[in-house]
Amino acid sequence: MDAKKIRGDFPILESGVIYMDNAATSLTPEQVVMAEQEYYRHYNANIHRGVHALSQISSQHYELVYEKVAKLIGSMPEEIVFTKNTTEGINLIARGLEWKKGDKVVVTIAEHHSNFLPWLRLKRYGVDLEIVNCSNEGTFDVSDFENVVDEKTRVIALSSASNVLGSILPAEEIGKIAKDNDALFLIDAAQSVPHMETDIDRLNCDFLAFSGHKMLASTGVGVLYVKKELQGMIEPLQLGGGSVQDVDIEGYTLKKSSRRFEAGTPPIAQIIGLGAAIDYLMDTGYENIEKHEKKLTKIALKGLNGIEGIEVYGPPAEKRIGVISFNIRNLDPHEVAFILSQRNIMMRSGYHCCLPLMKFLGLNDGAVRASLYLYNTMEEVETFISVIGEIARELS
Repeated sequence: MDAKKIRGDFPILESGVIYMDNAATSLTPEQVVMAEQEYYRHYNANIHRGVHALSQISSQHYELVYEKVAKLIGSMPEEIVFTKNTTEGINLIARGLEWKKGDKVVVTIAEHHSNFLPWLRLKRYGVDLEIVNCSNEGTFDVSDFENVVDEKTRVIALSSASNVLGSILPAEEIGKIAKDNDALFLIDAAQSVPHMETDIDRLNCDFLAFSGHKMLASTGVGVLYVKKELQGMIEPLQLGGGSVQDVDIEGYTLKKSSRRFEAGTPPIAQIIGLGAAIDYLMDTGYENIEKHEKKLTKIALKGLNGIEGIEVYGPPAEKRIGVISFNIRNLDPHEVAFILSQRNIMMRSGYHCCLPLMKFLGLNDGAVRASLYLYNTMEEVETFISVIGEIARELS
């Protein structure tokens, strides 16, 4: 994989900006922009609403994306729901299931608020929330899940990779625990689908959610996988056009497929753009992306750990994705991120929507986070390490 060649597809990088905030939002290649523009310029029409030519063309392009997503994660097209982001997908499941007092949900301390708050809210209905803690470097022991999952456990919900520590969670093993205990298993895959191959059968998951804007697509579009045989037990968040098979003054019948969860006109152009983003990632090859990011992550970790006054959080490179959170002694993380921005290096600072984890780790002011992707280069990592070294020597 030639990262320098790939960079030519991202005009924003021509200014010399070093973009390392990919865990928040990735950049968008020209291929995705062009796919969306093509929709608006050549066949702009609502889908599934008309027999005229433009509506038919629009619908065909839209339907094709279901197939692309299904191929990406190893599901069937009728198990795919288009949402606006990961958060909406998780909330759809949390709110759509029927709960009773005494049910239990198991989550981890490392969850993004999007996979924590929807389950925390269920406590008002008498649902118990069990939280599995991680080690100081962000890894999890499978036995900790075995000890808390029991016959009362309705759902196990976890991220496949931490957006703070980069740690890759043992999703496959936990999926087996869920299956052995007749519990439903939901994966927040927002940080993993953009960077590594995903196979729902291997993961033994019932639900899987991720966002387009973290995988080269636009904001406003996400994906939720819902296992076909479970769709009837989930009450849709919304009802309206596109979600029903039949309606009369006495009631309605929902569609039998995952389309029952897609009421109203969707973000058609953005979904078509998501299809183009998937094409881009598949053409590049996940094996190549993983290898490239792993190499950059090892160099970045080695460089940071070699600077006096730097504290790096999370596991070794082989146990994480390209997400690295750190702090410089005696400096506020926002101050560090601001200085980096002045040097044209873009990184996020703060709590990263993971306050329970930050409090658990004792990071009361949060941390600076570097997050890498396929268009980052070795030269950029070296520049980043050099600038961090200067900041640490001069200000800490």
